Parts: sequence; structure tokens; C-alpha cells
Amino acid sequence: MQVAILAGGKGTRLLGDQAPLPKPMIEIGGRPMLWHIMKMYAHHGFRDFILCLGYKGELIKEHFVRHTDWRDRDFVLDSTDPQSPKIHCLEQADEWRVIFADTGLSTKTAGRLKRIEPYIQGDCFFATYGDGLADINLAALLEYHKTHGKAVTVCVVRARSQWGVVSLGEGSLVTQFEEKPRVPDWINGGFCVFDRSVLAHIGPDEDLERETLPRLAEQGQLVAYAHDGFWMCMDTYKDTIELNELWERGEAKWRVWDR
Repeated sequence: MQVAILAGGKGTRLLGDQAPLPKPMIEIGGRPMLWHIMKMYAHHGFRDFILCLGYKGELIKEHFVRHTDWRDRDFVLDSTDPQSPKIHCLEQADEWRVIFADTGLSTKTAGRLKRIEPYIQGDCFFATYGDGLADINLAALLEYHKTHGKAVTVCVVRARSQWGVVSLGEGSLVTQFEEKPRVPDWINGGFCVFDRSVLAHIGPDEDLERETLPRLAEQGQLVAYAHDGFWMCMDTYKDTIELNELWERGEAKWRVWDR
């Protein structure tokens, strides 16, 4: 089962228009956001990835090429034989298969999926963004998708409000004040399963959120998978700080691979 990750955006809201690196390369706990997402999928047995690259995609390629050996792991340097010193890694490397696909500098989200169509194998595949973390059971998401016979399953979540919510009573008396509660509406959590057949109906520069998913909803081909656990999107600099703090405090609920 393949996992397509949309990793081509600039992250303008987070880094500005002249971002020095692609958004998925921003580090959380000393590792790129992209690494965290891939570790989540790999934990559930999904290790075959297609990275939909765009803005500064060469930096993502360079990172993975540079971090495939001793540089990213604990190791022993055995120099007892000065003519032939050896390195023995103490940690097993991540066993991933990764396709690095250039999907265009400014291609819209669904268009990026369309461009990897030649690389998709099998009847369905995962698709997600390069900025969301959750403790979702991805294997259960896939099994749910297989039960309903529709084209796409999208994970929906209840996000937290950015502001404190105030309830007013008679005479403008504040009856309740709640800091950043969960909003009652469901939103797109970004973890999806697509039937491969959907790709045949996507335009070369189509927008996933504004065109593809609304059209599928109108056709009765979009089903929601509700996730009530942890979910957070790295959309602003403040989000980056919060995610790093969660990691440092040992409260990173998305870190399912260490449970």
C-alpha cells in the first residue's frame, strides 16, 4: 500500500513568500516534519512512499540521501585496523521505499496527485499533506475504506479554536469563558484513502480541497472517518513552537512508533 505525501508547498503563512526550505522540512524535535509523518505510516506497516515534490524539492532529496547511513544513527567506529577502519551502526535504519516525484513548482494539490498516477500500484493508496500529525490508526482507516465501496475516505477531526470562546447571557453577562475549545464542526484532517480510479478524473492543475473533494461529495463518493484523538496542523510559527514543546516534554501523541 503506497502513501502519497504532498510535499511541494512553500508554507507561505509559516515561512513567508521567500521560504528558505519547503514546509515539510521544518524540524520538530530535530527531525523534519516529513520524517514524523513517514514514521507514523511506517508504524502501521505502510513503508512505500511517493513524495510529491515542488518548491525546493532538491532539499528533500538531499536530506534523504544524506541521512541514509551513520550520520543519522548511533554507531561504533572500529579503528583497530588502521588500514581499514569500519563503522558499525547500533540502530536499524528506517526501512522505507521512497519515490521522489517532481510534481511542479506551483501545481495545485490534486494536480500533484495526478502527476504521480504512473507510479501508483494497486487499487487504492493513502494521500496526506506534509504538515499534519495525529495519533490516528492508519490501518483502521484503510480497513474502513474497504468496507463502504466509495471512491475516497477522508479523516475528519475537531480542531481547537484559535481563540477563547465567550458565552453571553442577559445584560451581556459572561456566563462561560473557555480557552481554545474544540470547535463543534468537523474539518478535513488531511489523512485520506483514494481509489486509484479517481485519478482518471482529476485535471492536471486541479485543487483537491476546492474542486476534487467537493465534486466527489456531490457525487456521493466521499466518506468521512471520524478521529477523536490527537490532531494538529503545523500552519503557523506558533504551531511549530507548540509541536516542539510537546516533543521536548514527552507529550508528542503522534509518536506512536515508540509506544
